Amino acid sequence: MVNATKGVFISCDIPMAQYIINMNASLPASEKFIIHILDNTHIFVQPHVEGMIRSQIAKFREDNTYVKPN
Repeated sequence: MVNATKGVFISCDIPMAQYIINMNASLPASEKFIIHILDNTHIFVQPHVEGMIRSQIAKFREDNTYVKPN
C-alpha cells in the first residue's frame, strides 16, 4: 500500500538548506516541520509552514545585507 504525504518541495543552496534545518531543530518536537531531507539542497516540508519559512529567510537576508553608509 502506498502512503502519500502532502507537502512543499524546497530546492535551495546548501547554506540556505542548513539554515532551514537549523530552524526546524530549534523548535519543540510537536512543531517540527521537515518531513524528509532528500539531499543537501532539497527538503520536503509540511505545507502550512511555507509562509513562515519565506518570512524567516527574508528577515535573515535583510539582517545580513550590507548597506553602504553615505
